[in-house]
Parts: sequence; C-alpha cells; structure tokens
Amino acid sequence: MNQNRYNAYRIMWVIVLFDLPTETKTERKAANLFRKKLIDDGFTMFQFSIYMRHCPSRENSKVHIKRVKSLLPKYGKVCIFELTDKQFGNMELFHGRKEIEKPKASQQLELF
Repeated sequence: MNQNRYNAYRIMWVIVLFDLPTETKTERKAANLFRKKLIDDGFTMFQFSIYMRHCPSRENSKVHIKRVKSLLPKYGKVCIFELTDKQFGNMELFHGRKEIEKPKASQQLELF
C-alpha cells in the first residue's frame, strides 16, 4: 500500500454549514429532510447546523460535495467547504473555557 495515500494532506474533511428557514411546516420539513439526507450520506453533527464528514481522499470528498449540492433545499443558506486532515487537526475546541478533544476520524473501509 502506498504510504502517501493516507497522509494528513490527502485525507479531507467536508464541512456543511446551513441556516434554513423553519417558520412554516413546509420549511421545517425541508430543513429536516436536508439534515436527514446529510446523515444518510455519512455526515455527523459537529454543532447545530454544522455537519462534517471524513473522506479518505480529495476525490472522495468531491463526490460527497456533489451529492450535498444535489440535496440543497429551495430556500436558506448553505456553505460547503473542505479541510485537509492536517488543517482539521490544528482546530482548537472549547466548551465554555475548557478545551475539549477533537472528534476522532471514523475508520472507513475502502473497497476497490
């Protein structure tokens, strides 16, 4: 196996941030459906309206970004971006004033 294949600059995180309207029953339904489809695609909640997904490569992250774009609701704001695993590792997380651990990367089986 090629060691360069799994380095911190090749492994990617896809982050989806969204602010969707929820004033009407239809808007709430659309927002919940978008969130559910993110979860179905392997995203996990990082904070309210912020979901993230670990991807083994930039090519794989592009697949998931394309999928998220196909799920976009009619109204609201959605931001999608990628971070390398190295950049993600430099993040500092706090709950109040106490620093907390970063989420662990999921172990993902890749089949060819």
